Amino acid sequence: MVVAEVLTGIALVQKSVEFIKSNINTAKDIGAIAGQIDDLFRGEKEVQQARNKKAGGGLGAQFGVDTVAKEVIDARLAAEKLQEVATMVDMRFGHGTWAGILAERAKRIQEAKEAEAEAKRQKMKEAKEFEEMMQQILLIGAVVLMAFGSFVLLFTVVM
Repeated sequence: MVVAEVLTGIALVQKSVEFIKSNINTAKDIGAIAGQIDDLFRGEKEVQQARNKKAGGGLGAQFGVDTVAKEVIDARLAAEKLQEVATMVDMRFGHGTWAGILAERAKRIQEAKEAEAEAKRQKMKEAKEFEEMMQQILLIGAVVLMAFGSFVLLFTVVM
């Protein structure tokens, strides 16, 4: 099993930073540590989600001093580790590398959101077109049925 599947939150952040620290000087390009940077982002996201999570548990579990303190400290540790990695990456690969990574990541996230929204709009459009087609089929069927009924009635009255 991959380490990233087992670890969550702050533990994932710490393991990623440890790996990056030990391998940053031998990495020939950013691709050598890209997987760990992904894990770092995923861990930081999980820490933020845990901090922002309002549901689940009783009031004591949600608002207890120990829970709140842990969430706040974990969030600050994750931010600190992110800044540490940003500095290491910029020092190793040149100033602006981390900013470029963040910009490209934000761009890809936005593109994924837009693609998802477009797929949703397309699916709704197809559903609407299907509904309109079914209404037309039912209308045509009703007209044909009424015409057939009229002919049957006409022939029964005439005969």
